[in-house]
Amino acid sequence: MRRVVCPGSFDPVTNGHLDIVERAASLFDEVVVAVGVNASKNRLFSATERIEMLTTACQDIPNVRVDGFSGLLTDFCREHEIVAIVKGLRAVSDFDYELQMAQMNSSLAPIETVFVPTSPEYSFLASSLVKEVAAFGGDVAGLVPAFVHTRLTERLAERAREQSDE
Repeated sequence: MRRVVCPGSFDPVTNGHLDIVERAASLFDEVVVAVGVNASKNRLFSATERIEMLTTACQDIPNVRVDGFSGLLTDFCREHEIVAIVKGLRAVSDFDYELQMAQMNSSLAPIETVFVPTSPEYSFLASSLVKEVAAFGGDVAGLVPAFVHTRLTERLAERAREQSDE
């Protein structure tokens, strides 16, 4: 069985993420979508919430499962018998960073990295950009699954209320 991982923070999951996951699922036997859990990072959604949203978003893809990880991705890969890391590339700038990561990962474990170019309609899409635009009232409904959009707008409204109460 050829098991691969699509790692990320997914804060929140976007249609661009799902495009890469779906395409990986068409190429490999099993895809593990691995949500990075880093307590020192300030995320909009908790690791549990991100895992729940991804599980819902991927529920119709039978060979995809969602899991969380902390620490080194290569350790997670070894523990789960994962043979490759699948990464989406939006632009040349992504390649520069991801190539360094791929080379570091291969120096730590016998794991390959597979780069998948992002579909053109998602080439600009990043979770951080989605959060920023949504925080200023911009319409990001077409960039994330509908249920994620609902949770995103609710969470941003909660944060805005908290900040106005301070």
